[in-house]
Amino acid sequence: MGFFPKARASTKLRGFTSFLVFLLSCLNFSFSDAYDVLDPRGNITIKWDVISWTSDGYIAVVTVFNFQKYRHIQAPWMEIGLDMGQKRSDLEHIANCCRGGVISSWVQDPENAVTAFQVTVGLAGTSNKTVRVPKNFTLKAPGPGYTCGPAEIVKQSKFITPDKRRVTQALMTWNVTCMYSQFLAQKAPTCCVSLSSFYNDTIVNCPACTCGCRNSLIQTGTCVDLDSPHWASALSSSRKNSDTPLVRCTSHMCPIRVHWHVKLNYKEYWRVKITITNFNYRMNYTQWNLVAQHPNFDNLTQTFSFNYKSLTPYGSINDTAMLWGIKFYNDFLMEAGPSGSVQSELLFRKEKKTFSFRQGMGLPTQDILQRG
Repeated sequence: MGFFPKARASTKLRGFTSFLVFLLSCLNFSFSDAYDVLDPRGNITIKWDVISWTSDGYIAVVTVFNFQKYRHIQAPWMEIGLDMGQKRSDLEHIANCCRGGVISSWVQDPENAVTAFQVTVGLAGTSNKTVRVPKNFTLKAPGPGYTCGPAEIVKQSKFITPDKRRVTQALMTWNVTCMYSQFLAQKAPTCCVSLSSFYNDTIVNCPACTCGCRNSLIQTGTCVDLDSPHWASALSSSRKNSDTPLVRCTSHMCPIRVHWHVKLNYKEYWRVKITITNFNYRMNYTQWNLVAQHPNFDNLTQTFSFNYKSLTPYGSINDTAMLWGIKFYNDFLMEAGPSGSVQSELLFRKEKKTFSFRQGMGLPTQDILQRG
């Protein structure tokens, strides 16, 4: 968790700083198991359908379902590892294959949250009784963080022919379920949150060294100081190798910053401005999304230039929102620079009996940015 600097001004700002100090995080969970408290049932399911037998094995259609509400699979696509003890041919592209390396999250774009490909496997058995089911599945999407269970034989899948006149059935089907853990993926945060409000001039910046410390990173050439006379040449040479992040030199050293500004206070409503800024010169983000928690999301009235969906991970408690860009307008977050940010405003209705700006009521309790 990040600890914010003490406010130098009013009691109101000190109140909201202390309110956030133990709750606010940005991709910085510490769970040893593959579990996401904001999406406890989210998973990636790999379905393996044997559609025909060959002389020494089988042909299968492998379908990957992303049942995670807000996490998606980004380019350069995913890697599925497994112990087959068998011979495997090249993969064959079929309908719903690949999608440019990006598989959407289930809430953001369910139609594009599925991908499929065909594989031919040899030395694998030629019947339901002799077939050898693959073992030890691993998944990178494209990085680490997923833990996969064993393959489970399930009821055979059914397929409707393109002319919709016949229904065919797989000869055999098994499922593999993979769960995500932020702790396994990356212990350090990859984004940070800054805060401000209309009723105080003080800005609560991202804590120093949130994603790394500047002195150690400059030596490896992974940050650009815009005050340096050589920053233009550093950016030019960075295009030659895009594997390592190259961020703007800041005190927090995060590639992404989310800024939450309590903008206006009306009699029955209050208004927030959210700005997401990309500090990474080597990466732009497709189909990004932001997950935020606030007790007043139950009274969210309008979002002005983001899409919105309530996640409700705790049953009827509506305090968790997923926000993402509007297609062809701001769903693409450009690399660091003049165009490297997106923003929107949210309008909330006040719950008169409980709402107050005291003790940080206008600020989020948790933010997570899922990048594309």
